[in-house]
Amino acid sequence: MCYDLRVCQSRGLSGGFLQINGSLSLWMALCCLVIHLLLLFTLSSAQNDFFTSIGHMSDLLSTEKTLIASLKDYIRAEENKLEQIKEWADRVDALSAAASQDPEGFLGHPVNAFKLMRRLNKEWAELGNFVLTDVSGAFISNLTIQRQHFPNDDDQNGAAEALMRLLDTYQLDTETISTGRLPGSSPDSSVHSVLTVDDCFDLGKVAYAKADYYQSELWMVQALKQMDEGETAKTADAVTILDYLSYSVYQQGAVVRAFHFTKRLLELDPTHQRANGNLKYFEDVLGKRMKVKERRRGKAEGGRREGRPVDHLLERDKYEELCRGEGLKMTPRRQSRLFCRYYDNNRHPKYVIGPVKQEDEWDRPRIVRYHDIVSDREMEKVKELAKPRLRRATVHDHQTGQLTTAHYRVSKSAWIGAFEHPLVDRINQRIEDITGLDLSTAEELQVANYGVGGQYEPHFDFVRKDEPDAFKELGTGNRIATWLLYMSDVSAGGATVFTDVGAAIVPKKGTAVFWYNLHPSGEGDYSTRHAACPVLVGNKWVSNKWIHERGQEFRRRCGLRETD
Repeated sequence: MCYDLRVCQSRGLSGGFLQINGSLSLWMALCCLVIHLLLLFTLSSAQNDFFTSIGHMSDLLSTEKTLIASLKDYIRAEENKLEQIKEWADRVDALSAAASQDPEGFLGHPVNAFKLMRRLNKEWAELGNFVLTDVSGAFISNLTIQRQHFPNDDDQNGAAEALMRLLDTYQLDTETISTGRLPGSSPDSSVHSVLTVDDCFDLGKVAYAKADYYQSELWMVQALKQMDEGETAKTADAVTILDYLSYSVYQQGAVVRAFHFTKRLLELDPTHQRANGNLKYFEDVLGKRMKVKERRRGKAEGGRREGRPVDHLLERDKYEELCRGEGLKMTPRRQSRLFCRYYDNNRHPKYVIGPVKQEDEWDRPRIVRYHDIVSDREMEKVKELAKPRLRRATVHDHQTGQLTTAHYRVSKSAWIGAFEHPLVDRINQRIEDITGLDLSTAEELQVANYGVGGQYEPHFDFVRKDEPDAFKELGTGNRIATWLLYMSDVSAGGATVFTDVGAAIVPKKGTAVFWYNLHPSGEGDYSTRHAACPVLVGNKWVSNKWIHERGQEFRRRCGLRETD
């Protein structure tokens, strides 16, 4: 027990804080506080001779009563703080228990992934500040050490942008994302998280900072809706939300709606200086408009926007349509020419007795899918080899010829050489046997894992004429063909789409798709422009092999040329 005033002060009690380390520490801290108060009281009594006068002593009863009331308020405050910490710990512990059953499946739900980024980047730090003077030094030390491994603001913002990308691409609404009931997700509410008012507010702020006022409006409206329904917020408040919201809709040209949001803000806070100034400005703008123009605009602005303002490229629209399963469809006549078959690559010795299953996915460019190419055990081994070295995926900068990261490719990848494990060598040999192409000049096996909302926007695998230096260092010529192996199923999203021709290839675990990037003349086949759609729900693993020109003969091989 603490009897030394200096010891009590060293534990933070002179500042009015308790050291929380279980019930024993709480009891000891309370004893220190009482002794601290008694010592102060004793010093005061010695100076004023309270014992010599009952009158004076009766005054002390009133003082003690005040001190006891203050002490009880202090205890209640600490108990309330402990209860808040316990509730938060229980909630996170329940999430952790659910996630531990299937970590990748749990994080395959984008809301879970976003919430994890937010917890580790923001909430744990807030918790540390909340209990900084009350928790044991070991906890603070451990938190300080572990924080260097936590996500940062860029991670949290990246996860936020992913949720916005999913909303755009798959034409979802904020309510669907906020409740976690995404297409393809489990109906069991215990395996996914929901977005709180504060979460929605944070998403709106991320969009606002990027001047994406359309998304900022959507998320601020969602935050306000949940608040109006009775949900409490820790950091957001209606005035701040309305402040962001009014400016976001104004930036989209919706002056009437900005005016109404500002009026609502001023009903809550009549002294808000900026809102008062904005309201007068909006009144002046509206007052200068012709009545007929005002009626037309008022009708157009009467409700929420139906969709994002038209500022996207046509290819982007096509890409998003295909990701949703829309867009161009193959005619029945063309469809009738696609077949499934057992394929032995012109009686290759390895496949005469056990041919592989080959399926036509598209005719021009010709895209084929091979089924049951690798086993589950082989795929798990490839993932195991890749995981320790996964890094942010890169792309070729056509100006410098160097590899660089890009915002339009959201995934991590690793390169694995054939010499690193016999399995990789066997997979390479399998690709060579099936395609009939020489893999001696091919790039190493690239393994990729897509993150929350992971995608790769439309691109070519081959080098165009305006990119002469892209593969110059390799000295192996252009990428003649692509082999793409799907190592996981994806619950929703994640398709490989070919934007020029309207093809959409759905990931199927254990299958591989193959196509040529070059015509027999060596010219690039521009119809092979393709993209990886954002993963809506699930965990997408792929590995690909880019096969180069050097060592190949420019002739039709394996019946896979589009001229057949």
